[in-house]
Amino acid sequence: MRNMKALLILLLVSCFVIVAGCSGGKTAENPAPQKEVEEKTPEKTEEPQAPAVDLGGRTIKLSAWWDLAPTDADATGQALVEQQKKVEEKYNVKIEYVNVPYEEYMDKFTTSVLAGEPFSDIAYLEYKSAVPTIQKGQLLKISEFTTPNSSINTDQRLANAGPPLLGEQYAFYGGVKGNGGLGIHYNRDLFEKLGLPDLQQLYDNGEWTWSKFLEIAKQATKDTNNDGKMDTYGFSGWAAVVGRNFIAANGGNTVLDPQEGESNAKEGLTDPKAIEAIELLASLYSNNVVKVKTGDKVNWEEGDTFKDGDVAMFHGTQWMIGDLNFEVGVVPYPIGPKGSPEVTYADTAVNAYFIPKGVEDPEAVYQVFEELFDVPQLEEYPTQNYLESLYSTEDDTRIIREHITGTGLVALDEAYPEYPYNDFIADVIVNNASVASAAEKFKQQAQASIDKLGAAK
Repeated sequence: MRNMKALLILLLVSCFVIVAGCSGGKTAENPAPQKEVEEKTPEKTEEPQAPAVDLGGRTIKLSAWWDLAPTDADATGQALVEQQKKVEEKYNVKIEYVNVPYEEYMDKFTTSVLAGEPFSDIAYLEYKSAVPTIQKGQLLKISEFTTPNSSINTDQRLANAGPPLLGEQYAFYGGVKGNGGLGIHYNRDLFEKLGLPDLQQLYDNGEWTWSKFLEIAKQATKDTNNDGKMDTYGFSGWAAVVGRNFIAANGGNTVLDPQEGESNAKEGLTDPKAIEAIELLASLYSNNVVKVKTGDKVNWEEGDTFKDGDVAMFHGTQWMIGDLNFEVGVVPYPIGPKGSPEVTYADTAVNAYFIPKGVEDPEAVYQVFEELFDVPQLEEYPTQNYLESLYSTEDDTRIIREHITGTGLVALDEAYPEYPYNDFIADVIVNNASVASAAEKFKQQAQASIDKLGAAK
């Protein structure tokens, strides 16, 4: 893919979707006036810095299911490559990037950690995989390997924390926070051909709602040549993913945080917010505005259906739109009646760096990690080059930066092996069950899967 090099550097430096934190607004007090003195003030000298820790030629390993190594493909990559050389010399270390196939990754991680010899010092993990490892005590909290002076705890210039897991901070990213996230993409060429209103204008005017979304999907589903077959469709996407996003945009989640005094999380299928959201999803299919290419309404491969160019609106991640032969635009998921603009989508693909328990000198390892990202910011805003390689208008990047970035809600139903979310969606979309009855049908199984893992504190 033509944007793969840019994507790899993006993944190294930052994440698509991170929930933004807030900082206090206390201002410093004015210093007391100094009395004038006649004697000459001594020249200010810098305090000597403590020498860097000599790690004795140790190899520090960073792992993922792709190659994390920076390349010199652009100015940012060149700066990262040069900075790595400086850090290796400063600390007398060697940085090694371990690339393990996705299907083998977690087995290798778990086996090595249980043996007391983690196969990498810093491991990239999916959040859904991190939940059980945290429950087994296999990951260190950020507070266990950082100091009050670490960048992650001060200016966040060299590193920043990921969303909390089970009420604690474990995950982190290198570099400044990036821009990205999930939204509704739309085929601008098809919109123009069909005379449909531009979605970004609707959004900016406060008119981008669930009802408007369904209305446009109906308008875009047409038999343009009167042969009795639909030639264009209003929407496409993987039903399960789209449903999660509707739930999040309506203020719900597939798994709910434990209530006060309770130890475990709660299933979210029977939450009225979720039921209302899945009713919207079901209405898309009952109104026949969704293109189903595979013949299976809930097939994950429907996530690629939009690439045919005959679908007006679709759910598609940014890495999927780089080689399209039509122009795309993007807006946030429309907010539901019970939602708010602070959350517009559900993020099941959150991943980040973690330090496994058993790593030798984790404080020193983490300090080395932070300094790998001590490079100049060469873009007007983080991930500028990547976003501009995908989108053709400033409005697209504006929408992402101002209205999508930081609005993802971590959804962890996939962390529970027996959680029946996909079965719930299939019962509604394929079997035409009512949403409320399907939710009740799978409620007990959903809660049992949570309780079995004990994935809450």
